[in-house]
Parts: sequence; C-alpha cells; structure tokens
Amino acid sequence: MGDGLLTVDWAEGEWWNEPLRVEDGPAGELLVEPAEGSDLWRHTSYGFVHDDAPALLAPFPAGSAVEVSFRLDYTEQFDQAGVLVRVDERTWVKAGVEVSDGQPQVGAVVTREFSDWSVAPVLEWVGQEITVRASRAWDALTVRARADGEPWRLVRLAPLDPAATATAGPYCCAPTRAGLRVRFTGWRRGPADAALHPE
Repeated sequence: MGDGLLTVDWAEGEWWNEPLRVEDGPAGELLVEPAEGSDLWRHTSYGFVHDDAPALLAPFPAGSAVEVSFRLDYTEQFDQAGVLVRVDERTWVKAGVEVSDGQPQVGAVVTREFSDWSVAPVLEWVGQEITVRASRAWDALTVRARADGEPWRLVRLAPLDPAATATAGPYCCAPTRAGLRVRFTGWRRGPADAALHPE
C-alpha cells in the first residue's frame, strides 16, 4: 500500500469552488483559506444542502489511489481538511480530519443523494502531518488515514460505481468561521490497493 506513488503537482488540479486565498509555502506546500460558511453536505438531519467547499481536483480513474497530506493545526468547530472524491453534486465522498465537539475526529461523509457521517476521535494526531488515502478498485472506495509514519487505519469502505467518472484531490472548508488556513503538504497518486485487508 502506497507503493508506486507519484507526486501530483498542485498545478495539475483544477479548483472546484475557488478558495478565498491560495499561497505557495516555502517548502512546496499549498496554503489554502476557504470562505467562512463553506461546506459539503446533503439533507440528512440538518435539512440543508451545501456544495461550496474548495477542492483541487484531478481525474480519479478506477484502479487508482490518491493520497493527500496536511498539517493538523486547526482547532475550531467543524474546521476540516482531507480528500474529496466527486462524481457529481449527489454522489461524492469527503474524508479527513474534522474538529467536532471540541476535538479532532478522523472520519468520512459518504453521499448518494443523502449524506451520512462517521467519526472517531484522534486527539493524539494534533500537530502532526496527516495523510488520507482513497483507493478505487472494483465497485468500492477504500479510505484509510494515518499520522506521520504510523500504520494505516481503515476509515471507510463505500460503494463506488466502477463505470463512474470521478475526480479527487485536496479539499478543506470552514462551516462556522472565517480565517481557517490549511497547510497541504503533499498530493500523490498511484495504483489502487491490492486488497482490503493487509496480508
């Protein structure tokens, strides 16, 4: 897992929803400031539809994987960053780390007309470089995440039509406040994972 990865240059992606500001960092990272109120969600429980989070997207064909890395140095309610896999406005998956109820939570939102949400607390990840990996194989999207060099954690297994045309890449949003700046440190792509479970 993670073998054969190639770096994706930030310039290879196209912005879906422009952020307020984008800057190149001194070490090649990308600093992104999303607009206040930006979010991704459809209907469930909250009763609203938001489809305006900034995301830097590139083609994501079946049989491939994408990894996005960022620093977990944000602390406000619903601040979030990670990877977005998008088919259309009704079919998408976002996965990463979101601050919820006072602590960072690794999780995913899977949307097929209606959104669902799963989270798990990762307080020990604060201040570290986080990598989220989405692997597309057969009829499934497998999402994993880790901090620095730790072993991968399985975050989510979700259905994804193998015939669907999808894009994927870094996303962030700030549903409740202004001034969030996310430091993305890497974007890579390569072959899909050979298996769901390590051998």
